[in-house]
Amino acid sequence: MGEPLPDDLRDAGERLSAAELAASQLQRLQATLRHAYANVELYRRKFDAAGVRPEDCKRLADLARFPFTTKADLRDTYPYGMFAVPMDQVRRVHASSGTTGRPTVVGYTEDDLSMWADVVARSIRAAGGRPGHKVHISYGYGLFTGGLGAHYGAERAGCTVIPASGGMTSRQVQLILDFKPEIIMVTPSYMLTLLDEFEKQGIDPRDTSLRIGIFGAEPWTEQMRREIEERADIHAVDIYGLSEVIGPGVACECVESKDGLHIWEDQFYPEIVDPATGEVLAPGDRGELLFTSLTKQALPVIRYRTRDLTRLLPGTARAPFRRMEKVTGRSDDMIILRGVNVFPSQLEEIVLRTEGVAPHFQIELSRRGRMDHLTLRAEARPGAAAADPAARIAAAAAITRAVKEGVGVSVEVRIEDPDTLARSEGKLQNVKDLRGQ
Repeated sequence: MGEPLPDDLRDAGERLSAAELAASQLQRLQATLRHAYANVELYRRKFDAAGVRPEDCKRLADLARFPFTTKADLRDTYPYGMFAVPMDQVRRVHASSGTTGRPTVVGYTEDDLSMWADVVARSIRAAGGRPGHKVHISYGYGLFTGGLGAHYGAERAGCTVIPASGGMTSRQVQLILDFKPEIIMVTPSYMLTLLDEFEKQGIDPRDTSLRIGIFGAEPWTEQMRREIEERADIHAVDIYGLSEVIGPGVACECVESKDGLHIWEDQFYPEIVDPATGEVLAPGDRGELLFTSLTKQALPVIRYRTRDLTRLLPGTARAPFRRMEKVTGRSDDMIILRGVNVFPSQLEEIVLRTEGVAPHFQIELSRRGRMDHLTLRAEARPGAAAADPAARIAAAAAITRAVKEGVGVSVEVRIEDPDTLARSEGKLQNVKDLRGQ
């Protein structure tokens, strides 16, 4: 495991006692509710319709009385309808890709950008980064929050930034060899692509300068963590964020424990609710994650429904901050196949532990007659086994059996040639729904 963070590198927020944290959260929550109600028409309408006012929040538990915010709210008020400050106070705008409709637009004041850099710097330190480390950033730069969020956070942490951005995989490998970074920040799926490229060039990734990988922007499993750590000889650490809340840096694992992501609760207040009913669940129950920003000025969010499925646990390496379990699925990513709930992460875990199969897969949904059909396409690992038809048949049978036993549904499995499936240079896109074609 990595070394714990020395006390002299912990910031003021990390030194709060449980009582100090709770008092700060309540004070900041009350100020945020007042700010949102006074300056955002949508919040004013929602609060009034729910029969609540900011002054009704007397304790943290009272937050459950307030209405949710959804991605649809941000799309319906596109582009600036959720901003709570005049545009002349907004120093930067980011936006989602908008691939499923209007993009969601978020804004940042100067104080927002400073807070964002602080929480990303805190995350980098939690992951094992130290002043003077070189950070290779392969998140995309632009309207996506990943690249610039990581960039300014790494600078705030006292690191040297290598702003590689995404794409040009062979060049990324060369930059890592030449510039010798200790840290890489990238999506886990693209890290696998980089590892494939190292090996394709005859380079053992374990021999590079990299010691820490900070991976986020998509769900990934413990099986993928082991795959990356073993192939690259690095610590693989999870970071969490979403643009509507701030961007990367809402929560991060600590390298010394890797037992869940500590939420930086002095800035973002979490809740877990039943995704169907919206009821707040008991501590430790698994459900949908909500966030309320506590200090954001340009775009405060109240009980934002992330759609990510997880649960909250007591803090460990960064007490009193609570931990969230690694997100391995979303309520809106769930596939209902012949009455059975299937998450891509369940299939990924099975693929990753199957001998002779590479960590790349794609799910295709189609119809056969009146029934939904799922085809799981995976790749043979490069090497002798890839040319052996019997080995492929055995691997496909092993995956089919494991899915049936572990998930409870029958699927078709195809093991294909190495490098057959399209590689991701950003977020993983591994589900193709062909049922409407």
